[in-house]
Amino acid sequence: MAASLIGGLRAQGIAADAIRASDPGAEQRAKISAEHGIQTFAQNAEALADADVVVLSVKPQVMQAVCRDLAAHLEQGPLIVSIAAGISCDSLQRWLGPRPQAIVRCMPNTPALLRQGVSGLFANAQVSAEQKAQAEQLLSAVGMALWLDEEHLIDAVTAVSGSGPAYFFLLIEAMTAAGQQLGLPRETAAQLTLQTALGAARMACESDVEAAELRRRVTSPNGTTEAAIKAFQAGGFEQLVQQALNAAAQRSAELAEQLGQ
Repeated sequence: MAASLIGGLRAQGIAADAIRASDPGAEQRAKISAEHGIQTFAQNAEALADADVVVLSVKPQVMQAVCRDLAAHLEQGPLIVSIAAGISCDSLQRWLGPRPQAIVRCMPNTPALLRQGVSGLFANAQVSAEQKAQAEQLLSAVGMALWLDEEHLIDAVTAVSGSGPAYFFLLIEAMTAAGQQLGLPRETAAQLTLQTALGAARMACESDVEAAELRRRVTSPNGTTEAAIKAFQAGGFEQLVQQALNAAAQRSAELAEQLGQ
């Protein structure tokens, strides 16, 4: 995700010398430096020097150690942007030391790798309007950035978009298998499914009406589409989706509690 953000910022015209990165792995440092032309460092503190914005893109399990290591190097009071799942602003503040820190917590998703992601962002009370703009520019480099008024809504964002790509992949799997069962070659079934998913997503994104109306427009009475929709609904499709997202949101809240200790 960090490499995607760097690539997105460079594509936006941000100068290479305005971006620094750190990573303990020499191979990863060399790769990022070669691809994006930026300076890389083995130590976090070296990359942190004079930074206006610090992006914490590490596994949640190591975030506490990373923050405690950085605490002594935050004299300038940079904006802290965390993209680690399940780590609250309060936990980050506690680990970063007694001085109040401007923290933005965000939840991007994997299409950010293609700069087609969407992120939910929450800013704590120390974040200024200018810093909010900086965070939005950062996450907009890999897709859409949407602000949240309450931090607990990060769990809902995780359920809808953070985990969301996997739901669509599951539907693609199921439709491909069903097409194959109906007699199509697997490759043909896969191509039909993928292009249909892409086309439907573009129609929904570019249309001036909601998805429900688009569905109604392609569902002729007593036609093939209506037969399929009725079968979905008879199986409790909407209720199953609600249960699935509730489960994801609940698990997100549980992980936040566990990881923030």
